[in-house]
Amino acid sequence: MKYWMMVWLVLATSAVAAPRSQGTPGEFDFYVLSLSWSPTFCLTHPDNEQCSGKGYGFVLHGLWPQYARGGWPASCSAQSQLSREEIEKGAALFPTRSLLRHEWAKHGTCSGLEPLAYLEKTDEALGVVTIPQQLQPFNTPPSLQAREIEALFRESNPRMGNHGLAVICKGKVLSEVRVCLTKDLAFAGCPRSVKTQCRDGDIRIPAQR
Repeated sequence: MKYWMMVWLVLATSAVAAPRSQGTPGEFDFYVLSLSWSPTFCLTHPDNEQCSGKGYGFVLHGLWPQYARGGWPASCSAQSQLSREEIEKGAALFPTRSLLRHEWAKHGTCSGLEPLAYLEKTDEALGVVTIPQQLQPFNTPPSLQAREIEALFRESNPRMGNHGLAVICKGKVLSEVRVCLTKDLAFAGCPRSVKTQCRDGDIRIPAQR
């Protein structure tokens, strides 16, 4: 009995410690465009350059290749350094250069695109999604329900469909929205792996600073 218990513990520990498969660049099924609610991030990172009184609302977190069956490829290339030109391009999209570098290394390298092409794709994806007027900086209510946030995005993006995004919370505070897009950046229905993660009832929407 003790022997089999030891075997089970070794196997369980190995499974937990096993690294995620890197995946093959370009081999994925759809994108998630992740938009973070900056004031929530700044509650716990007040000294971050993103939080220096810039008045951000939703900001780009990243454009993430995803698998339809669930999960995603990550860190597909060890050669993930960006050139000065690429950093300048990305700095116009991401709130910080450190986030840009992180997102390219973890997600962009799995897109199958060169850095500039991936950044252009990300810029195009941002242009596809219209942020609701009610969720623009300095115009937000103090709280909404997750389903109300979903409805506002669908109203502002009529082609999105009923299952085209997920609202993510930290506790009862809005953290981000994730929009599902095809590889050609058309709105797509999100699979079960991309779903709203908020408690029932009102969720707080921190004000911009």
